[in-house]
Amino acid sequence: MLQKTILGLSCAAAAIAHGSHDQKNLGPHQQLWYNNLPGDGGKQADSVFSGISTFGRLPYQPCLEMPEVDYDIAFIGAPFDTGTSYRPGARFGPSGIRQGSRRLNLYGGYNVPLQTNPFNSWAKVLDCGDIPVTSYDNAFALQQIEEGHFNLLSRTPNTDGDKRGPAIKGKTLPRLITLGGDHTITLPLLRSINRAYGPVTVIHFDSHLDTWKPKVFGGSPSEAAAINHGTYFYHASMEGLLKNDTNIHAGIRTTLSGPSDYDNDGYCGFEIVEAREIDTIGTEGIIKHILNRVGTKNPVYLSIDIDTLDPAFAPATGTPETGGWSTRELRTILRGLEDLNLIAADIVEVAPAYDTNAEHTTMAAADVLYEVMSIMVKKGPLSNMIGSGEDEL
Repeated sequence: MLQKTILGLSCAAAAIAHGSHDQKNLGPHQQLWYNNLPGDGGKQADSVFSGISTFGRLPYQPCLEMPEVDYDIAFIGAPFDTGTSYRPGARFGPSGIRQGSRRLNLYGGYNVPLQTNPFNSWAKVLDCGDIPVTSYDNAFALQQIEEGHFNLLSRTPNTDGDKRGPAIKGKTLPRLITLGGDHTITLPLLRSINRAYGPVTVIHFDSHLDTWKPKVFGGSPSEAAAINHGTYFYHASMEGLLKNDTNIHAGIRTTLSGPSDYDNDGYCGFEIVEAREIDTIGTEGIIKHILNRVGTKNPVYLSIDIDTLDPAFAPATGTPETGGWSTRELRTILRGLEDLNLIAADIVEVAPAYDTNAEHTTMAAADVLYEVMSIMVKKGPLSNMIGSGEDEL
């Protein structure tokens, strides 16, 4: 009985004491989970395995739903794969690439070879999520991609939006980097680019030409079927989207229907660097060939098929071809293009279902885009083009 009485008094005393004081949060302090330790930009190695997946852990905004959002560089996904001829699955490319990019800024994001930090610079860089794309109607899907891309491309950038730039009517626009999706998406993207810039120079990294006539590639049983991931550059050429005599393929090594495929490719406005040429002229020779063809004054659109890489480095792709370049070689070549005026880019044909558990392909794709983003940041706003190459635009 005495024990019960003592216990009751103790509980009452505790209740009185609790009621006479303000309740305090005795949980951990904020610095226990958000630390800023010494390092350039106050960055530290972070737990990149936590949190939601955006490209390089960039801030996310649903830009298509928020017309007031601005940026200098935006990542946007185009999850489309119903134009592929072999392996489907690139609709999961945008999410896979984002997953593969999680450790890009593990130590702060500084790009040592290019001597720039694309995550900590003048540029406001966002991940804008994905364009909504139907998987039931290719024609409508391509329209969705074009209009979604143009919506984001035509906005006023965060930096130098009031200055003259290389776009039509002398505007300065933001840059977009698109995560595919199979390579068909490049056609609606070029249609969007054409609306903003007119005909544009294209650098195309791929193991395939992708300029085949529809009757050669797929047989074109219908107007919709005639546009696929092997014919989109043929259509781009016929629609006048490509700037004449400045376009180039790099990494080509596929079989052909015959020598006439090369004749048709030249008619579409392309020059070719074969993948095997790297054995004789090296990466420096590849870079020189591209620069001589493209020049350093024109606005340039960059399209990268992940199958440029050998399947040993990137097995998860729609149409793999052996005999390709290594990840190191491709990144070296891209860095050699740092003097170009990249206005937009895409990476395509990443199909994560065919990857290894080590995520070789998605990491390679993310690292390739890290180089592209670094070049864009290092070049500064597109307003910088005016004055240095205005006469050649």
